[in-house]
Amino acid sequence: MKVNQNNSEKNFWDQIRIPSGAPISMSGSQGKSLPKLMVWLIWFVSATYVVYTLKLLSSSPSCDEDIFLSRSNSIALQKNDTAAIISSMISPPQLGEENDEKTGLKHIVFGIAASAKLWQKRKEYIKLWWKPERKMRGIVWLDSHVRTYRNESGSLPQLRISGNTSRFSYKNKQGHRSAIRISRIVSETLRLGMENVRWFVMGDDDTVFATDNLVRILNKYDHNQYYYIGSSSESHLQNIYFSYRMAYGGGGFAISYPLAKALEKMQDRCIQRYPGLYGSDDRMQACMAELGVPLTKELGFHQYDVYGNLFGLLAAHPVTPLVSLHHLDVVEPIFPNVTRVQALQRLKIPMSLDSAGLMQQSICYDESNGWTVSVSWGFAVQIFRGVHSGALYLYGSRTFLNWYRRADYTAYAFNTRPVMRNPCQKPFVFYMSKARMNYRTNITVSEYTRHIVPHPKCRWKMANPAEVDKVEVLKKPDPLLWNRSPRRNCCRVLESKRKGMVIDVGVCREGEISKVLTTKT
Repeated sequence: MKVNQNNSEKNFWDQIRIPSGAPISMSGSQGKSLPKLMVWLIWFVSATYVVYTLKLLSSSPSCDEDIFLSRSNSIALQKNDTAAIISSMISPPQLGEENDEKTGLKHIVFGIAASAKLWQKRKEYIKLWWKPERKMRGIVWLDSHVRTYRNESGSLPQLRISGNTSRFSYKNKQGHRSAIRISRIVSETLRLGMENVRWFVMGDDDTVFATDNLVRILNKYDHNQYYYIGSSSESHLQNIYFSYRMAYGGGGFAISYPLAKALEKMQDRCIQRYPGLYGSDDRMQACMAELGVPLTKELGFHQYDVYGNLFGLLAAHPVTPLVSLHHLDVVEPIFPNVTRVQALQRLKIPMSLDSAGLMQQSICYDESNGWTVSVSWGFAVQIFRGVHSGALYLYGSRTFLNWYRRADYTAYAFNTRPVMRNPCQKPFVFYMSKARMNYRTNITVSEYTRHIVPHPKCRWKMANPAEVDKVEVLKKPDPLLWNRSPRRNCCRVLESKRKGMVIDVGVCREGEISKVLTTKT
């Protein structure tokens, strides 16, 4: 047994070798006792290692589990990030109550270009539309000091003197260097540091704004983006000489606050690059072109580069809110037999009742008399002999002259209705004389009185509109008119007597077109 045991131990140690591969040699008495101690030592170390390892395994996850949990956490975080992104796309972060509300007059600052030489006369135009009770904000920028009156302090914007522009070069021989001063009004107004501003609106001292309609237009656009909003001239030649891409300053234009900030940073350098330009609005357009911002055209801004009578243009107003009127010193009063200011004061009456519907045209027919009727609400009614296509009367009649008179009738930027050669086709015009609100029915009642002027003799055998003295128009206010797709209102002749006519104007009914069946009397 001893021999077998020694042989067994020998075989065991023969299999243990040092790293070099040489067998461990034993000699003497130490060689017999040393293997036993080493065996026990090895077994003790091994057992300790096994126990320690088992303890670690029981108290912590394995490597595979660590990897799995790590990946799971990563996926969960990615899912959370994706969900947050999707959530922000569907429900964008709240910007606060102030930014969520619709644009109102309190968010607009007006910059009015004025001349001290003409101030005493033209300030009367500003008084017509300025509404201090509605907390409007604006500055009238003058070239020099003017006399002020204490009783006018609440009816006009604040007056300021424009900054010195003598350092800027001006080389246009036909213009005036005041154009540089006027072109900097938006930047100078911005530097005043007013709060909660969304839009800067530019105009002249002879520009009259329909402010409620201005707000309607601006609410269509995001004031946080770059917007340059206005319209072109009525004169084709004016647009060729300057640009169809330019907002004419007299008709007014609007610039969003972020764009005004960008403009203010570069405008003075921009102005220096264009000393040969004529006016302020073409300098503004040049700087907008450098900023890469095009004109957003809104046809309700009216430059009115015409002479004479605006009747043909106003009576066929485009299907868009009336925003502004300009060059009021150049044209005739919009209502006859009164001053310009008195005429505009009369226009304020229907404007206060239903500003959205002001000047909007509709066509209908009086079949009992065989007449065509055009209603330009709040301004005028026209009666034409005969039943004609309504499309013909949507073009303005030529009651005005072109800005360049040598090119009259050939240089408009819009279509006009040819002058009727047949004396029977001359319209009978009824101008609005008064308007009121029937609060019991919530319907406006406006009256139009015939403008008595000589009419040529007509040989048509039909009823004569000259026998009608007054036209009464009923219309329910429609403040949400421009929240819908653009469409003309329809009108219906309700009553037609020898001395008068009653017409209803309102939203077109299902299937209703311009030519409608009217009530015969």
